[in-house]
Amino acid sequence: AQAMAPPRMRVLLLASFAPSLWLFRAQLVRDLQAQGCEVWAAVPCNEEERDRLRRMGLHVACVPLARTGRNPWRDARYLAALVRLMRRLRPAKVLAYTIKPVLYGAMAARMAGVPFYALITGLGMLAHTGQGRLLRPLVRRALLGAEGVFFQNPDDRRDLGFAEDFGVLVPGSGVDLQHFQPAPMPSMPPLVFLFVGRFLRAKGIGEFAEAARIVQARLGKEQVRFQIAGWRDASPDAVSEDWLARQTHLENLGMLADVRPAIAGAHVFVLPSYREGTPRSVLEAMAMARPIITTDAPGCRETVRAGENGWLVPVRDAKSLAEAMEAAWHARDRLAAMGMASRRMAEARFDARKVSRMMLKEMGLWPSG
Repeated sequence: AQAMAPPRMRVLLLASFAPSLWLFRAQLVRDLQAQGCEVWAAVPCNEEERDRLRRMGLHVACVPLARTGRNPWRDARYLAALVRLMRRLRPAKVLAYTIKPVLYGAMAARMAGVPFYALITGLGMLAHTGQGRLLRPLVRRALLGAEGVFFQNPDDRRDLGFAEDFGVLVPGSGVDLQHFQPAPMPSMPPLVFLFVGRFLRAKGIGEFAEAARIVQARLGKEQVRFQIAGWRDASPDAVSEDWLARQTHLENLGMLADVRPAIAGAHVFVLPSYREGTPRSVLEAMAMARPIITTDAPGCRETVRAGENGWLVPVRDAKSLAEAMEAAWHARDRLAAMGMASRRMAEARFDARKVSRMMLKEMGLWPSG
């Protein structure tokens, strides 16, 4: 008689944004599949997103999560859906990332009796809003009940009230170093500064716009250009369409399916964010050999060695950001070398394969050694 194949280990990923699974977790999914795991994703998704996830080899459960909403009844529906799903699937491991999946995923896993792991990709609303600060004790309690917790920077761990020996520190989500290859510097002038991200106040887009206005007035439009790429989120923190329309000195590239041509066409990457886990957009620019201007803020400061591969500026300080942009303009003969320093940092610290396997070893899903 033919021997039956051993049952595959089932792993459930909880996410709040379907594209994050192919943008930020593709290496993790591939590594889980390479270990023979049956990988499920519970995520709010439309039909097109569900089909794309299935093409990655994922089993998909579309769940009723309002990522930026504050309606407790909708959140209760999400929790109930997770409990039902976990009781049906009986996954060997559950891994959640971003705040709502972490908070409600921990509750559901406890109710369903399945092992739960959390990845903290930044504190987001927990750091920036009064409501978020009220939620911190709930998130802390959820993490205390987890089998394992991954933090992307030491500040998040400390600000949630944990000691240095709690959880595991990983260098962000990592970046695909094969997909994001070094690109030669474009000719200049003009010197092109690029911002990529959601158009949220907390990403520093307001400071970017104001600093661009200052620098353009000082150096002239023929010397510098300023580009933004991204989209307006449903978050209450998003800038308005009217505000965007008034920023006529910025070139709005919109939401890009592939950011690589935009990064290749720029000289300096700028992210004046108030706080991150570890900013993936910065890692992509580093992998493509671009110098970085970012804030001396949790998650962001880990990506820059000042003077070597970029500049660090204070949070919410458009004047200092403008001064860093001018410093980049005066150092334009050094930008290519600074960009290669970024690439070396990405190779040494932020390789997505290393990050994924570090996490999976901790979860007992990758061979040790």
